[in-house]
Amino acid sequence: MRKRYPIFWWALLFMYLGLAGCVFLPQTTIGYDPACGVVQRHMTLQPYQVGVFVGCQNEGCIELLVAAGVISAASFVVSGSIAVVGDVVYWLEAKHRCFGKGALDATN
Repeated sequence: MRKRYPIFWWALLFMYLGLAGCVFLPQTTIGYDPACGVVQRHMTLQPYQVGVFVGCQNEGCIELLVAAGVISAASFVVSGSIAVVGDVVYWLEAKHRCFGKGALDATN
């Protein structure tokens, strides 16, 4: 049986192996918006390497890689969801503060 997309499978394998030892955690960055005069927060995902596989052999390495890949994918999905929700909340908060400052400036 001939493999149909060997480049795709090799790329997928290298991507999987690259992510196998990482977890993703949301991180909040703070910046100042001079137009509104408020401090704005923004969430990003930061990858962290958790460890290196030392001394594994044969099927043990495969099991470790599969487990690490599942953990990495799960942390990406959960942390990504937290980052998206956090960014929406921060965006709404910044718009509310900016609108509030504009309304106060307009009344003065």
